[in-house]
Amino acid sequence: MSTDVRVPALPESVADATVLTWHKQPGDIVVRDENLVDLETDKVVLEVPAPTDGVLGAISAVEGDTVQADELLTVIVAASASATPAVVSAKAEPAEETSQDSDSNADGEPVLTPSVRKLVKELGIDASDIKGTGKHGRILKSDVMAHLDKQESKRSVPAATNKAAAVLAPVGARPEQRVPMTRLRARIAERLIEAQSTAAILTTFNEVNLQAIMDIRKQHQDAFVKAHDIKLGFMSFFVKATIEALKKFPAVNASIDGNDVIYHGYYDIGVAVGSPRGLVVPVLRDADQMSLAGIENKIKEFGQRAADGSLTYEELNGGTFTISNGGVFGSMLSTPILNPPQSGILGMHNIIQRPIAENGEVVIRPMMYLAHSYDHRIIDGREAVQFLVSIKEALEDPARMLLDI
Repeated sequence: MSTDVRVPALPESVADATVLTWHKQPGDIVVRDENLVDLETDKVVLEVPAPTDGVLGAISAVEGDTVQADELLTVIVAASASATPAVVSAKAEPAEETSQDSDSNADGEPVLTPSVRKLVKELGIDASDIKGTGKHGRILKSDVMAHLDKQESKRSVPAATNKAAAVLAPVGARPEQRVPMTRLRARIAERLIEAQSTAAILTTFNEVNLQAIMDIRKQHQDAFVKAHDIKLGFMSFFVKATIEALKKFPAVNASIDGNDVIYHGYYDIGVAVGSPRGLVVPVLRDADQMSLAGIENKIKEFGQRAADGSLTYEELNGGTFTISNGGVFGSMLSTPILNPPQSGILGMHNIIQRPIAENGEVVIRPMMYLAHSYDHRIIDGREAVQFLVSIKEALEDPARMLLDI
């Protein structure tokens, strides 16, 4: 008796998926709910679990194949009576972790988390060459990056003083490597071209003095952490200030559909987050109804799940406005590109202590440049500028957000 393993139902508007990684091979014993294969779509990676215990049969779709919903991937053959104890033993392994390294398989190879496994695969690194610093020697992302840094430092040593470096980077070599673009990267490229070719994008700039926000964080950080078990960051203030500005300028929260303009009566704020596969934009639904702590917790969760590839399609779909923080990477100033079909995006940048004039005196203040890119088809320059000024005023005087002024 065998059980089919098929491509699960794909999210709406996703036509197909690509077989990314098989974690089991024909003949391997599998346990129910164990991840068999990763399928990559335009936005998320879907895990396909085993529907039953048994032995993996022939694979119908190999890595790199494009598959559609309900297409056959493989079959699981019911284990014979003699094989049953092996399945039971596999299910009992977690209880014996104290006597066996739970982070290595039967062959002594390290067991990697999905996020680290994808990173190692994309970089073409042999995981056995990496020294893990996690529990039981588990390999962490930081270990992968440290390994890369070590390899890079070897390459940078002159060949005359380091023979290994001479082998890795021979003098005069012009190496090239051709790798297929991931579906996410291809989708990002497609949407960026779509935004630039269909929208009339302009960008307006301003600067904001974040001293008031700094003072609030310094004064209330300990109490905030004690009450909510999370630090009070900057992003929650920016989300709140953006929502107040969107309420004053509804066109910035609108989108174009054909010859119609859709004005959204809700505030779903996309927050750009980096991941090993590329930039993703999970959405804070009804962000106007969230507290500062709720926003901080959700953004932290988004960051963690973006890293391990567990964000769902629903969390990445939609949004009425986007905030992108290039400042975390050291960006001083940039012109963010719209996230179609949205009509506006706010770009945050790094905070620099700069001298400014304040009440007739020169003082040092934490300053940030802000950028607001907008679709000029439905947003006039006056509205775009005033929208950004409204954000600036709310951040420089946070009481405005409490008083709704």
